Amino acid sequence: MRTLRRTGLRSVAVYTDADAASPHTLAADEAYRVERYLDADAIVAAALAGGATMIHPGYGFLSENADFARACTDAGLVFVGPPAAAIEAMGDKIRAKDTVAAAGVPVLGGFTEKPGQPLPDDELLRAAAETGYPLLIKPSAGGGGKGMRAVHSPEALVTDAASARREALASFGDATLLVEKLVQRPRHIEVQVLADAHGNVLHLGERECSLQRRHQKVVEEAPSPLLSEEQRATMGEAAVAAARSCGYVGAGTVEFIAETGADGELSFSFLEMNTRLQVEHPVTEEVVAVRGERGVDLVELQLRVAAGEPLPFTQDEVSWVGHAVETRIYAEDADRGFLPSGGPILALREPSGPGVRVDSGVAEGGKVTSDFDPMLAKVITWGADRAGALRRMDAALASYTLLGCVTNTAYLRRLLLHPRVVAGDLSTDLIAQDPPPAAPEGVPEEVYAAAAVDHQLDLEGPPGPDRFAVPDGWRMGGPAWTPWRLRAPGQEATVVRVRRDGAAGRYLVSVDGPGSEPGSGTEPVTGEHEATGRKPVRVNARRSADGTRLTVTTPDRTRTYLRADDPATAHRWLGAEGSAWTLHEEPVTAALREDDAAADGTVRSPMPGTVLDVPVRVGQEVTAGTTLVVVEAMKMEHSVAAPVDGTVTTVAVRPGSSVPMDAVLVTVEPLTASAENPAGTPSTSTTEEQQR
Repeated sequence: MRTLRRTGLRSVAVYTDADAASPHTLAADEAYRVERYLDADAIVAAALAGGATMIHPGYGFLSENADFARACTDAGLVFVGPPAAAIEAMGDKIRAKDTVAAAGVPVLGGFTEKPGQPLPDDELLRAAAETGYPLLIKPSAGGGGKGMRAVHSPEALVTDAASARREALASFGDATLLVEKLVQRPRHIEVQVLADAHGNVLHLGERECSLQRRHQKVVEEAPSPLLSEEQRATMGEAAVAAARSCGYVGAGTVEFIAETGADGELSFSFLEMNTRLQVEHPVTEEVVAVRGERGVDLVELQLRVAAGEPLPFTQDEVSWVGHAVETRIYAEDADRGFLPSGGPILALREPSGPGVRVDSGVAEGGKVTSDFDPMLAKVITWGADRAGALRRMDAALASYTLLGCVTNTAYLRRLLLHPRVVAGDLSTDLIAQDPPPAAPEGVPEEVYAAAAVDHQLDLEGPPGPDRFAVPDGWRMGGPAWTPWRLRAPGQEATVVRVRRDGAAGRYLVSVDGPGSEPGSGTEPVTGEHEATGRKPVRVNARRSADGTRLTVTTPDRTRTYLRADDPATAHRWLGAEGSAWTLHEEPVTAALREDDAAADGTVRSPMPGTVLDVPVRVGQEVTAGTTLVVVEAMKMEHSVAAPVDGTVTTVAVRPGSSVPMDAVLVTVEPLTASAENPAGTPSTSTTEEQQR
């Protein structure tokens, strides 16, 4: 829409009830409601009602749907994308491999199923044995990593294939599978191609997309730190050949799996072609120069090609300047196995400045739900070289703060500091096999202190005639300590004592630590706190005029937090330097709550979502690790396992049920205490995540 506005064209958007006030709806000149984004007829009707002449399908599922492209053409609308025949040729992975192989593009070995004819288990096992393990199962009709499974042994093949078929059918309406040899420590490199209707096909270089978790990209960059100029040209020529082989028109991406042999020789094989604009296209826009000038707009080029214009430059006029990096901001808890998250967007601050770009799909006041993909925004930085782009990205992520929903921002900062990432030694299994350091356990003491003084500021008010009516701890002979009992999700409560130290905003603060109980409030102002053995710290605290920022000054540092309150949960959020924390004040008299969920066999939902399957029944005996419920959230399947050996006594949900986070799903009565498993000792439980 920014491109349309710049080029003087009007835009018509579609929206659903779940995102009626989203940024894209408000940015459009006109917007129409549809029930679902996959409702092709409704979208075509909205385009005609709005007087549109072209439809840009974005990079959702309809962007690679040949029937939708035909529906646009039949309605007299220009589909901003390739011909339907090209979408069909490249959208089916099996057909795509055959097509590009005939054009001389290298492909991986493997085998395929015929549409509507899944291989029987014995034939599947035989074909897998002939190809050799490990293998990668992929839906033939889909993309985006959905339904993909890595299989390392015959024992897992049949189960994983069945699961992949279910996901493929649910996501793409086609359960046909493609099975390929799994490359060890592969690099995912893709090439941006452009083609017009006049026979011109060229490439705009490659993007390195090897940093992935569960086949979903997390960080992308251009150019790849792996390729030399000669290798870039070779891979680019292969991508152009793939595009020509299917009569491609428009912007598209040819994806390759690359690896470097022991002799340092690079080899690559065709993975798939995405017949659309890619999520990560901004990194190409940032580095590509035409006739020496940066500033390519791929969306504008798509529109010009769709309007019948020839490409305005040749391959010889394309060069690359500097380096660009993109990080994807996801609504997920990276420190809990990348579990999806959600919640209101209470506050949002995005980075800006030279060499920094943010493409965002959310806005303050909105809500993150499981209705859509968990990607919230993309942060893109450019630098004169790779090191400069990475430094600028770290600074940009440090200034990106979203409160109300857990995001992966802090994780991204740690990932980009990984020695292998810094060195450019990337592979698609890096995150899984060589992850960055985990986040520090628990909430930092300084955050507890900041939250406590922020609560204390709530009590400050103008002086009145009755000094005792002001709840700030004042008393004759000196102010009292005010104990604040604060709890972060999954943590024990921590008591923080605060008392005025002169004027409003000046305090003495003592953090007692987890599990502590408040004292009498009579400890002396000076000297060590008798509960902690440490001297209280003098703190100055103040809020911004609009109440959105809290600045805390201690004797050795000053730190400013973005702050917000969630009235629905009574949680207070603080964010700084790319990290965010949520704390809940408990009454001082509240008893310490022991989390017995694992010990007593109560199994709760680890995230909000929808129940897909409940493979157990009341009275059934289970062992620790048995799948009790499968929950879907953010297009992901999560198998929730039994925490203990025992008997199922309660099943509180059924398939199709919507459940909030921490909702009780199943209760398992643990086995009677024994020497091997004493009562109260929980068995280990795991939550498996399978990408859809």
